Amino acid sequence: MLSAPSPIISVDPDVMGGVPVFTGTRVPVRVLLDHIEAGDSLTEFLEGYPSVSHAHAVAFLEAAASRLVAAVP
Repeated sequence: MLSAPSPIISVDPDVMGGVPVFTGTRVPVRVLLDHIEAGDSLTEFLEGYPSVSHAHAVAFLEAAASRLVAAVP
């Protein structure tokens, strides 16, 4: 199993103007969320953005889900 880079997200004013991106890429994490919101599969997203690994995308989604669940009282 491949592991995702740590940290999963990076923010650098010199990369995409400081928009949060998947570490090591220029792909904004918002793009994955937009694809999911539109009903696209993770596979469809990954086909369009091959610089993002499956492990990286799954790690982001798992971290987002954990934070969302932790925020619910």
